[in-house]
Amino acid sequence: MAGHERPTNEGYVMSLTQQYALDLYRARQRGEPPPPAPGRHDWRTVRELRDHGRFDAVVQGRPARRRRRHALAALLRPFARRRGTSA
Repeated sequence: MAGHERPTNEGYVMSLTQQYALDLYRARQRGEPPPPAPGRHDWRTVRELRDHGRFDAVVQGRPARRRRRHALAALLRPFARRRGTSA
């Protein structure tokens, strides 16, 4: 089963597009507003997760930006010096 497909109650696998079409049909039959298109809010969710991580960092008294990059650079600095002196 591919990552973008999910099993249904009937036992067969429906693609994301088929599930969305079914949801649209059901919403129209019930007079409800249509569901959002798949993937529509992905980037918004990523930004919210990033902002939440920055907020947590500030509350805990840590730097809010570029923490991973600075930590990785600090870890790689000793290796870069060794590599430069051995040649």
